[in-house]
Amino acid sequence: MKFELGRCLLHERLLESGKSVSWLAKDLHMKPERVHDYIDNKRVMPLKAAIAIADSIGCNVTDLYEVTPSPQKATDIEQD
Repeated sequence: MKFELGRCLLHERLLESGKSVSWLAKDLHMKPERVHDYIDNKRVMPLKAAIAIADSIGCNVTDLYEVTPSPQKATDIEQD
């Protein structure tokens, strides 16, 4: 099954953890602007960054984005 990434949920996860963007950026040695880019869907988090972020704020990597199944085309189904 294929999936599509929807909206970034990092802002919600930060609120739940009681952490701020500046705290996360400092903890991961990245610029706060990059974290804001993830939150605003201007950038997609690379897997390494998503793993580090999830570890820092205490959530699962899959909790950082809305994930929806991709509709399969008839040609995709035939190839499986």
